[in-house]
Amino acid sequence: MTKTVTAEPEFRVVDSSLMLKVFYAFAAMALLSVVITLAGKWFGHEIAMGGHTDDATMREVVIGNNVIAAPSNMIRFEQARRDGVASRLDLYMRYPQMDGYSEAARDDFNNARGSRNILFMAFEDQMMSRDMSGRFAPIYSALIVRPGVPGPAGITFYDFTEKSGYLGEVLAVAERPGREPFVARCLSGARAEESLAPCERDVLVGDSLSLSYRFSSEFLGDWQALDAAVVTEAATMVRTSAAPAAMPAQQ
Repeated sequence: MTKTVTAEPEFRVVDSSLMLKVFYAFAAMALLSVVITLAGKWFGHEIAMGGHTDDATMREVVIGNNVIAAPSNMIRFEQARRDGVASRLDLYMRYPQMDGYSEAARDDFNNARGSRNILFMAFEDQMMSRDMSGRFAPIYSALIVRPGVPGPAGITFYDFTEKSGYLGEVLAVAERPGREPFVARCLSGARAEESLAPCERDVLVGDSLSLSYRFSSEFLGDWQALDAAVVTEAATMVRTSAAPAAMPAQQ
């Protein structure tokens, strides 16, 4: 009788080094997955912020003999959100709240639904001996076409002459008893419609420091409160007699 021989199962010994390689490969894949997830959330947040920040950390920026203290969420450009010396500091804030970017203010800063209530402000060294109000009598008054057109809240709009260099703009002027007039230059026509802040005015603050601010023409009807709010806000931010050499320079 023939015997049936049952084949014994074969067992292969797996190289331990191969198992380690497989383990490390899976571990690396898991780690990569976590990194991708976290990076996706970070980049998604950055994209959603659109260059804004809700960080309210106070920064101190030195311009000349002035220290400007402003929260990061009011500083317009990311690279400027640090302490140090600068030639210019650009800010933005809501009017009339005079506050910086936040989740609650997101729609205003992103111009959602046509909102135009953001003020754009810039501090820099004073380049002219007079601010815009002081330049009206010696400069602007010789460059405008009279008579002007009445506007809101006592404002008169003047066109500029062809040789003035300000074509496409109008001058908004309002008398202030006992003081130089309120003066702002505003874009006109299609350019004004396309701009979020077609009007601009500058005032002198601090120690030889100029503050220019741009705003919606809709605020001209509230120019007294607007100008007072800007000047008051600047006064809270600016300290004079700084020591620039003690501060690290901005890159």
